[in-house]
Formats: sequence, C-alpha cells, structure tokens
Amino acid sequence: MYTIKNKISALLVLLVLFSFSCRKLQDMNINPNGANPTTTDPNLLMPTVITSTGLSVINLGFGDIAGVIQHTQLDGWSSGHNDYDWTNNDWSGYYSILNTNQQMIAKGKSLKHDFTTGVGLIFRAYNFGYITDLWGDAPYSQALLGLNGSQYLTPAFDTQQAIYAGILATLDSANTLLSKNQSAYLVDATQDVLYGGNVSQWRKFANSLALRYYLRISDKDASTAQKGFEKIAGNPGQYPLTLDAADDASFAYIGNNSGTAWPSNLSFTQDSTVFYRIQMCQTLVGAMLNLNDPRLGVWAAKVKIPLQLDPTQSPTYDKVVNGVEIIGSAVAANYSNSYFGTLLNYNQNYVGIPPAWSSFPQLYNLAPVQDQGRANSHVSQLNNIYMQPSGPLLKARMLSAAEVQFDLAEAALKGWSVGGTAASFYNAGIKASFDTWGVSSSYASYMTNPGVPYNGTLSQIMEQKWIASWTAAAEAWFDYRRTGLPAFQVGGNAKRPALPLRFIYGLNELQYNAVNANNAITNTLQQTSFTSSDGNNSAWSKPWLLQGTNKPY
Repeated sequence: MYTIKNKISALLVLLVLFSFSCRKLQDMNINPNGANPTTTDPNLLMPTVITSTGLSVINLGFGDIAGVIQHTQLDGWSSGHNDYDWTNNDWSGYYSILNTNQQMIAKGKSLKHDFTTGVGLIFRAYNFGYITDLWGDAPYSQALLGLNGSQYLTPAFDTQQAIYAGILATLDSANTLLSKNQSAYLVDATQDVLYGGNVSQWRKFANSLALRYYLRISDKDASTAQKGFEKIAGNPGQYPLTLDAADDASFAYIGNNSGTAWPSNLSFTQDSTVFYRIQMCQTLVGAMLNLNDPRLGVWAAKVKIPLQLDPTQSPTYDKVVNGVEIIGSAVAANYSNSYFGTLLNYNQNYVGIPPAWSSFPQLYNLAPVQDQGRANSHVSQLNNIYMQPSGPLLKARMLSAAEVQFDLAEAALKGWSVGGTAASFYNAGIKASFDTWGVSSSYASYMTNPGVPYNGTLSQIMEQKWIASWTAAAEAWFDYRRTGLPAFQVGGNAKRPALPLRFIYGLNELQYNAVNANNAITNTLQQTSFTSSDGNNSAWSKPWLLQGTNKPY
C-alpha cells in the first residue's frame, strides 16, 4: 500500500481536478510533483487507484455510516455518527480517484494493456457507483473532461438511472477484456495490491459488482435487473463470481506510518480518544447475542466491569466486587429517571450504546468516567485489534464473497434463476463471512443456533448480510434504503425520526456548478415527510432509485 505522500505524488496535475470540481479557472495550479500522463507507466497508477478506493470504503463503513446502520456509536463528537446531523458532503475525493483512474485507462488503451484497462473500468464503475449511490444524479458523461475545454468545467448532471446503466455496461466490458487466459496479459503483479495480478480474480470482482447493481435497481427496473442478474449467475463459465472468501476484494493495512495504518490505531494517532470514543451499538450487539454469534468476540471487547442489580442490598449500594459493580435499586432508579427512562444493561459480556441515545452518550450505563473519548468500563469497546496499526483482519473490504452469496440468496427468493436455492446461498453467505473473520470452526454449530437456520424470509437474509457488512457498512445502508431491512429503530436524539437516505450536495458544486446542481435538486429529488425545512437537497429526500418504491418509508 502506498503512503499518503506517495498517493498524492501519484495523482495527476491539479489541472485535472477541474474536470469535476468546477472551480474558477484562475484558481488552477500545476503540481510539479504530479504524474505525467504521457510518460507514466499505467501500472504505477494502479496501487493509487486501488488503495484510494479502499480507504474511501473504510472511511464510510467504519465511519459515520457505521453509526447510521447501528454497528457502532461514538461517545463524543457524535452528532454526525449517531444522530445523522449532516451538512453538505463534498464528492471531490471520489472524482480525484476517477481522474487518476481515467489516466490509467487511457494509458492502458494506448499501450493495448487489456489488464490495466480492465482494472480501470472496474474502478470507474465502482467509484461512479458510490457517487450515485450516495448523492443521486451526478456528473458522469461530461465528467473527467476538463482538459478538453472550458465548457466541461461545469458538467451536466446525468440521471441516476443513466449512471447505473453506464456502470453495468462498463462492468460487462471489463469482463470481456479480462476473459482471456492469464498468459495473454502483460501484468506487473507487484503493483496490483489487491490480487497480485490474478486476472481471474479481477474478472470475478467485475461480475460480482454487476450483481450488486442489478439488485440495486431491481425495484425500479425489475425486468432489466432480472435479465442481467440471471445472465451472470446462470453462466459461471462466461461470468465467474466471487464466491469464496479467498477472492474477497480486500487489502490489508500495512501500518508502518499514519497513512497506512488502521484509522483507529493508537500507534500513530496522537489522540487516544480516536479509538476510545468508538463503541459498539446495542442494535448490533443485541442481534448477535440473540444468535450466539462468535463474530461478536472478534469485533468487540467484553465489558470490563459489568453491572449487577442486587435488590437485597441497601438501595444506595454501589460497589465493585470481584470485577462486577453491584448496585442497589435506588442507584438504578436514579439513573433511569435521569436519562429518560433508560434502563441499565446488565449483560455480563457485551453491552452497546443504544442508537442516538443522548447528546451525552459518554454517560451511558453508569459510566465511571464521564468524559468524551474515555474508556467506559460498562460498555463494550472495539476489540483491541482495532488499536493496532495493522493485523490479519484489518483490511479495506470493497466487496466480499459473503455479500455475493447473500445477493444470490435474495435473487433466488425473488424466484430468479440463479443456480441454487435461497437457503443454500444464505448458508454459503454465513460461511464466507465466518471464513473472512477467522471463525470457520464455529460455523457448523452456529448454524444450529436458534434463529440462524434459514426460515424463508428476506428479513433473515438481510439481517445476516447486515451483520457481515462490518467495516463495510455503506452496503448495508444501501440495502436498507431499498428493502427497509433490518427494521431499524431510531433513537430519540436523532435529527429526524428516520434514517437518512442520501448525502447532501456539496457547497463547491452548489457554488461553482450552480445551474446543473440546482436543476438536479429541483427536478429529480423527491421530498419525504422527514425532509422538514431542508428543501429538496435533504438527506431525507429520495433520489430516482427510491421514488415510487415505498422503501424504506
């Protein structure tokens, strides 16, 4: 993996950024350390594209979106994470990756490097997919063309429908380009930090990503979605898929400096609160405890000092005995009265903070130290592996075999012809996730636990897929938006009594590409009952994908 400095030096001249950022011409600069697109080896751009994309996935899936879908909560500085108190979101990071990627594609084509071009097409689809998933309509057909003339400095917004169609066509082209034998490609395996130059694995990634997007549009264009999904799932020779955890699109954090270290590490992070303020959310903890799920112990630490109510003691009794804090009835009642009827959590192993519980989440469950970003001995912190800069499980996961298996399970449940049953794919999805997280030996016994054997419902598929999306939470959010599952309950401190649906268009776009941005806001976003006074450009407005579906609300 490249360091941040290396990543910056591999980016193109800042002029390229103006193909999307729409800033004024007089603001342009040339980066003397930037890569020259006419001379740079396209393989040298590949690790920058791969790692930048993977880091963006972690920034969402281990960041605020993990709060949205109730994997984690923050005990301080938490309004965006816990409560959905969002402002404008800038998409320049995604377009910056796409600019570098575009140079890689162009160079690959000019040199007839089909491997490089195919990888570039996958990341073009991946990053444009995130942009339209997160915001809705966006510059697509006129994006990345800023060097072709000033008219492209304010690119038109393509419809979300058109962007999804373009993504799927791009992925089909990538599959075709990568369909030859390995020996037919010129590959520099040292620059491929994802698959080490294995063309077959890249091809699986492309086709699996296409399944993601066919499901994404299935409520809006059922015929196209079914036809495209079945074409891929029913022809494994022509369209191989990521079905085994060994083929996951993931790379490990190296951890030798702050730019290559896991974001919550304590080795390079000067402020220890970066780790300690992240705590488990009770929604995930409760679901996994109900299923006796061994992955919980991989992701979360046990409560250091559990609480225990002892009504036989004095009502004001409060003392730690043998590592357990014993409290009397008045102590518990006073806490409940102070925090709006909140009951204490007496689980002796794992306790999470309820979603959007309070403006002062650091006080939850009789916290002994009532400061933000301090270890709460009555609540589950993350497992200590997340203190480390690197480790075998600390990976940026862009797509997993578990996700693909659950996609196939959902498609089978719809009645689509996908070469298996919903139950078989559901079981395989759990198995792939267990393999990914190093608990394969517990799979057989887990499948006999109450609530785990497949019961024929979509809600069960989506619950297991949600659990398996740990650190890749954006996919769970996108799934929730189109299915309403899992049926999350919103906490009382949330900005609105419903989960948000999209990112708000950024200030740069609203200022420098106002005509096109406002056209998209006015004509293609649909307000909901939770939009309130935001207007159309609200996190609770529906883009095309959700309009008319009655999902998730």
